Amino acid sequence: MPNEVKIAHIGVAVADVSAAAAFYQDVLEAALTPHEDADDAAIVSLPFGDVDIELLEPRSDDGPIGKFLSKRGPGIHHICFRVPNLDAALQRCRDRGYRLIDPEPRTGADGRRIAFLHPKSTSGILLELTE
Repeated sequence: MPNEVKIAHIGVAVADVSAAAAFYQDVLEAALTPHEDADDAAIVSLPFGDVDIELLEPRSDDGPIGKFLSKRGPGIHHICFRVPNLDAALQRCRDRGYRLIDPEPRTGADGRRIAFLHPKSTSGILLELTE
């Protein structure tokens, strides 16, 4: 299974998607995907091969990204891994005592099934799993 697991995207919390996207567009000549809203944030993806950078702009101060920005400022918010079977991966998490933010999969950006693991059980990194 480890060979089938891939990094899907790296989520970056930003105050302003347009301002943050400028570097990626101007210097790296990356193309932006149209923005969408999920988890109380505007999300724009920039594809780099098989891995995307997701720029996450809060839609409110009390949503997950708004809280992150007010506490830590802009920066890497999470890393998302694409797994072949999300339900099986979550069961392995439960079996091994990892703390789940989402005990069951939910719908995230792009209509994908996702689930987050609490950073207290993953060495301080917020991890997202998706199929």
